[in-house]
Amino acid sequence: MISPDKKINLKLLRNISFTNLFYGLLLLAVVVFCFAHFFPFLNGIGRIIVFLIVCLTLADLLLLFITASSLPASRIVPERLSNGDENEIFINLKNDYPFAISLELVDEIPIEFQKRDFKLRVKIKSGEERNVSYKLKPVRRGEFSFGFIRLSVIGILKLSKRHFKSGNHSVIKVYPSFLQMKHYELLAISNRLNEAGIKKIRKSGQQFEFDTIREYVRGDDWRNVNWKATATRSRVMLNQFQDEKSQNIYSLIDMGRSMKMPFEEMSLLDYAINASLVISNTAINKYDKAGLIAFNKSIHTILPADRRNNQMEKIQQSLYKLETGFAEPDYEMVYAFIRRKIRQRSLLILFTNIESTASLRRYSNIFGRLAREHVMLVVLFENTEVKNLLDVEAKSLDEIYIKTIAEKFILEKKLIARELNQRGVHTVLTKPAGLSVSLINSYLEFKSRGII
Repeated sequence: MISPDKKINLKLLRNISFTNLFYGLLLLAVVVFCFAHFFPFLNGIGRIIVFLIVCLTLADLLLLFITASSLPASRIVPERLSNGDENEIFINLKNDYPFAISLELVDEIPIEFQKRDFKLRVKIKSGEERNVSYKLKPVRRGEFSFGFIRLSVIGILKLSKRHFKSGNHSVIKVYPSFLQMKHYELLAISNRLNEAGIKKIRKSGQQFEFDTIREYVRGDDWRNVNWKATATRSRVMLNQFQDEKSQNIYSLIDMGRSMKMPFEEMSLLDYAINASLVISNTAINKYDKAGLIAFNKSIHTILPADRRNNQMEKIQQSLYKLETGFAEPDYEMVYAFIRRKIRQRSLLILFTNIESTASLRRYSNIFGRLAREHVMLVVLFENTEVKNLLDVEAKSLDEIYIKTIAEKFILEKKLIARELNQRGVHTVLTKPAGLSVSLINSYLEFKSRGII
């Protein structure tokens, strides 16, 4: 049996390693002893080098192990991570050593990120407490597991390292892109949506009712200035109006196998989920009601349109659980369900992936029927990888064939959009990454034209 003292010693040894400088000095000593075979006077120099290495390394280790017993570290992670966005993670460190230290930090981030060479190098003064940060960009929803925080403190003489392990395993959930949602909401509040590519559309023929008085923000219409409130408060105040009637806005999300297609690491379903979260929040902020229907061969999720305070949380929780399947969507069933459950004329935003006119013909009659009863908007995704092929100059016969096929795919998408428009179905043909902006533009256009 191993005695407790030996166990402690073994544990102590596991917390020690040596630097490249240490091994470089050892190699120098070996070289000196090799040459001492031919030049005997080098034996004394070799012994001196070995003696110095041992003494300096022991001194380095004593400073690391005697002057401090721990190195506190903790991970600061948001309760939720935002899918498709850069999320900042903080590591809180405190130096309990009586001298400044250099350390190497390795955080055991979830294996889904495939960052095998992740390492941070930090310098901290004595007694200092500081946060270091790094960013993670998840590309799918779900639960992600963080491991320990591993720290390696480098000795003052740069010969040895002492290893610490801090923190605990933690599981963090990745939700649909709430950072993107908040970004557009902030731009809308400050009247800077045009910075994100969203058009300013003048409303005509609409009826509005007074909502509230608020402070002027750059970009507001001066015609709405409330001069009486401005004089009273000594600040420029505006009358804010809202649309007289609130409409139902439903996101219809196809969870079929075609939505598994990946673009820039994310699936089409995740792009659709992020965009539906943004458009739902925009609709609620515009005093409309937002709802959700997710389906494949059956209705998976139904959330009636509403604009109560907790509606966005309900939508986010519902979107978090959606996963693609391998079945084809049953649009006859969807049509029957909508006709039975949604009686009020609504805006239906369908997120699906139709790749050919042959596929469209199976559903076009259903889309046309829905468009007669509601405002129907179908989202069509541009294949960005195919489009990039058109920008490459063809230098061989094979490349000419590839470019011709790419043009055929792009033309087919435009034909699909034209055929849907002929049936009274509105379309958005957009790159997956620009979906949110395109949807907001279409929604605002519908509002301005009085379509909804």
